[in-house]
Amino acid sequence: MTIPTSDSITTTWLTDRLRAAGHDADVRGFTAEQIGTGQIGKCVRYKLDLARADATTPHSLVGKFPSDDPISRATGVQLKNFIKEVSFYRELQPRLSIPTPRCYFADIDGEGPDFVLLLEDLAPARQGDQLEGCNIAVAEAAVNALVGLHAPSWCDASLRGIDWLAEPSAASSELGAMMYRAQLPGFMERYGAHLEADERAIIEQAGDHAHVLFRPLATPFALVHIDYRLDNLLIDTRSTPPRVTVVDWQSITLGNPVADAAYFLGAGLLPDDRRANEERIVRGYHARLVEAGVSGYDWRSCWQDYRRGTFAGFSVTVIASMLVQRTSRGDEMFIAMAKRHARHAIDRGGVEFFDE
Repeated sequence: MTIPTSDSITTTWLTDRLRAAGHDADVRGFTAEQIGTGQIGKCVRYKLDLARADATTPHSLVGKFPSDDPISRATGVQLKNFIKEVSFYRELQPRLSIPTPRCYFADIDGEGPDFVLLLEDLAPARQGDQLEGCNIAVAEAAVNALVGLHAPSWCDASLRGIDWLAEPSAASSELGAMMYRAQLPGFMERYGAHLEADERAIIEQAGDHAHVLFRPLATPFALVHIDYRLDNLLIDTRSTPPRVTVVDWQSITLGNPVADAAYFLGAGLLPDDRRANEERIVRGYHARLVEAGVSGYDWRSCWQDYRRGTFAGFSVTVIASMLVQRTSRGDEMFIAMAKRHARHAIDRGGVEFFDE
């Protein structure tokens, strides 16, 4: 049994995974509980009944599997979500310093949909809530954590041409633009009534200026999470500053790194909090990049890239909302994201980039 499903996990398989990770342990039983609110994947917490264990053996683990929904499974294959995440843990995690859960097992059948990840359980850290938003301390910690992704991969030519990373090209940018325009009418029919007139306008206008949403790889580039938002963070508030651990690496690719920061702040902070704090937070991020060894990238360039990055959430919101299983919480989340990303682009004068 190379790639188990969420229902076919056994005590023997779990024991083997622990022993392969260096733990002298035996799993004699377990309970399984589905957790999280993923749209593409399904996460299950396994609480382990250990007959024998060393002091470092985890007493629970989290398994990640494809969604049970056929549409979401097909989307995960089409967008390379499954192969990206498995390959992230296999190939990239060791070279990065961004906080991520320890991976005990990662395997996939081709490009999916059948895959499994077995990950460290970070409880009592809790998943962020995209609808609720976050406070300034969490936002600052989340943006600072991005330095551990971006700085180690900054303009690293060895990352170019990796098939599963699917770096943006002229062809992929045109395909993305076509998908955005194709999904936009349905998106507006479903969610448009919940948006202000200027929010609807800028989301629609972006479809006519696709270069603000999709562009071939340019300098600077780094590994980018793409979907860097609260629902994809596990937050531990027992420390100061709060500790964030990043999950859901299903969209990782190469791109302009500051777009990750813009995407997070645009969707994670309520507009008034964002306006009051975003420049200070982004200045801190830029300073940490420089401390980590990034050179030749001044503050003015960083802030301009941040302003361009206000459009980073448009494509995820419009396209993903129409290609995954529809749920009540998903509807609320996509409405919140659409409103916040649109307001962010409006606030930061994003229409200026339509004429580039």
